[in-house]
Amino acid sequence: MTGQVYKSTGSWYTVKTQLGEFYQCRIKGKFRIKGIKSTNPIAVGDVVDFELETSNDEVSGVIYNIHDRKNFIVRKSVNLSKQTHIISANIDQVFLMITIDNPPTFTSFIDRFLVTAEAYSIKTILLFNKIDTYNEETLLEVKYLAHVYRKIGYECIGISAKTGKNVDKVKSLMKDKVSMFSGHSGVGKSTLVNAIEPSLNLKTKEISNQHMQGQHTTTFAEMFDTSFGARIIDTPGIKGFGVVDMDKEEVGDYFPEIFELKQDCKFNNCLHLQEPKCAVKKALDDDEIAYSRYRSYVQILEGEDENYRTDNWDNE
Repeated sequence: MTGQVYKSTGSWYTVKTQLGEFYQCRIKGKFRIKGIKSTNPIAVGDVVDFELETSNDEVSGVIYNIHDRKNFIVRKSVNLSKQTHIISANIDQVFLMITIDNPPTFTSFIDRFLVTAEAYSIKTILLFNKIDTYNEETLLEVKYLAHVYRKIGYECIGISAKTGKNVDKVKSLMKDKVSMFSGHSGVGKSTLVNAIEPSLNLKTKEISNQHMQGQHTTTFAEMFDTSFGARIIDTPGIKGFGVVDMDKEEVGDYFPEIFELKQDCKFNNCLHLQEPKCAVKKALDDDEIAYSRYRSYVQILEGEDENYRTDNWDNE
C-alpha cells in the first residue's frame, strides 16, 4: 500500500492512503542504518510504501520504502549537532511566522530559514503576526523589515491570527497547496491554523510573561486536511536554525540579492569578504543591500552560531 505521512511521533507514523484511510505505521530497522544522518529518517509529507500486519487483533503497518522527495526543510538537530532534523517534506510553500517582541524573531533566524528554503526551491511567505498588539514604534519595525524582504522578492503580509486581519488573504494563497507553518514557539502558528480552519481546534498557550518566550504546544509536526482544498503542516516551535551541508562558495547563491550581483565581482570565486572590486561590498556601502542580510551571510559563511539572543535590532 502507498500513503502519505500525516504525523510523526518518532517511533510511529500516521499514514493516509490514497483511499483516505489512516494507519499507524512503524519502520523497518534497516532505515536507521542506510547512512541517513537525520534524527528522523521519515518526515511528515513523505510518500511511503507499507505492508499491513495484524497483532492482537490490531492492524498496523510496516513501512518498507520511502519515495523520492521533491524537496524538504532540514536543520541541524538541537541536541546532536552532527545530525540533522527534517522538519517536513514535499511542500509547496512555507509560511514563516514572525513576531517583533512577543517573542522576538531576529533577522539571523529569518535569513537562515530562507537560505535553506532557497536551497530546495521552496517558496516562502513571511507573515508578521500580532500586528494588533504593536505600538507605533514596533509597527515601524514591521514596515522596515517588510521593505527589506519585499525588495529581495519575498511576499510579506501583516496579520493578526487573533483578530482575523488578513487571514483570508493567507487562506487564498493556500488553496490546492501543501503549506508548512513555521517559526519560534509562541509566534501564533496554532492560533493561525485554528483561524484558518476552526474545526481543527489545535491547542494553544499564552506567552511566558517572565521570558517573553513561547511555550511548546505542538510537540510533533502534523499535516491536516482542510475544508477548502488545502493541506496544512503545523510544526513545533523552532528555537534556532542551523544551516546544513552548504559549501562556502554556494551560500551566496541562496541570498537572491547577492546572487544577482556576483557576476559583477572581479573574481569568479569572490566570497564578498575582503576581495577587491567586489560588487556585493559596493552595494552594501551604497545601502543597496541590507546590513542585517549581509551580516547573516557572513555568520553562515564563517560557521557562527545564530546568536539570536544577543542580536540587536537597533543595529539594523
